[in-house]
Amino acid sequence: MSDTPPRLWHWPDRRHLGEAARLALLQGLWFGLVFYGADYVASLHSFRIRVHFDFDIAVPFVPQAVVVYDSLYLLFAIAPFILGTRRELRAMTATLAAVTLIAGVCFLLLPVKDAFPPPGEMGLWTGPVHLAKLLAASNNYFPSLHVTLSTTCAAVYARHAHLLGKLLFALWSAAVGVSTLLLHQHYSLDVVAGFALALGSVRWIYVPLATGSDGS
Repeated sequence: MSDTPPRLWHWPDRRHLGEAARLALLQGLWFGLVFYGADYVASLHSFRIRVHFDFDIAVPFVPQAVVVYDSLYLLFAIAPFILGTRRELRAMTATLAAVTLIAGVCFLLLPVKDAFPPPGEMGLWTGPVHLAKLLAASNNYFPSLHVTLSTTCAAVYARHAHLLGKLLFALWSAAVGVSTLLLHQHYSLDVVAGFALALGSVRWIYVPLATGSDGS
């Protein structure tokens, strides 16, 4: 059996793009229900746990990191250009749905105490950062679903890439994780948990669904 990965980039036809759009819509609706539903439930009570360390609070706030933070949406958008089969698209959607559900349960059971003050005026970065924080809700920290979703996408795409591509996707995923810290959206434990959830889900959910194997 050849170890050569599949071709990284495909130009999808209209049918493939339509399938990707339908699946993205379903995942978006599921994400909204789970993510914002968990945030609403947490807002009804005051129980919170601390997951941050002192060094988390010392991380500088860098509003420019929102550019990397928002690159998650680009990772979503390129799915039909890399995943060339309907089976792969559906496996990706199922994996994203599963990690969303797992994270949602964690948000309900482990609502996290917010230790960061709200950002002030940031010049031209004020709008993008405030929008990012609005979309991130107020109570959903552990694990970082932003990191989980971006790492899931990057890890899946890396399966189609040679060494340089794998490295670039790994760096992209790591950069998104760092951006959540620099924007004071998450703490280090959130990020680590997000990476672990993503890599485990790709191994145990995406691979079997996409290839029909046990992932070994």
